[in-house]
Amino acid sequence: MVERRVSDGVRIAQLLSSELDGREDGALDRLAVTSADRSVEASPEGERAYDVERAGEAFARAFVHEDRVRLELKNGGEAVADRVAGDGLRASVGDEGTGELLVESGAAVKRAVDALEGAAIDLEENRSS
Repeated sequence: MVERRVSDGVRIAQLLSSELDGREDGALDRLAVTSADRSVEASPEGERAYDVERAGEAFARAFVHEDRVRLELKNGGEAVADRVAGDGLRASVGDEGTGELLVESGAAVKRAVDALEGAAIDLEENRSS
C-alpha cells in the first residue's frame, strides 16, 4: 500500500472546506464557509480561497499557499493555539484575540477543524458569561 501525503495547498483548502461545511455536530453547525473562490490558485504569498463565519460573523479567512493553508483568525486565536498539537499544524496568537493557523497537510485537517470548533465553543461561552 502506498501512502500519499496531501501537501498541495489547494487540495488542503478543499478538504478543510468540506470538513467545515460537511460536519454539523457540536459548534460546527455554527461555522460556515462563505465567499469561496473556486478558481483560486496557490501562490507563495497566499491567495484568498474563502472566509469562515461563526454564527453569521467573520471568524477566519483562508489563504492558499503552494504547500499549506493559512487561516487568519479574526478572533479565537488563543483558543485555537491552545488546541493545536501534532505534525502539520502551527498556530500563533496576535493582538486582541487574532491569530493564525497553518494547516500543512491533508492529515492535519481534522485536527484543525477540532481546534476551530473548540475556539468557537470558547467564544460562545465567553459571549454568554
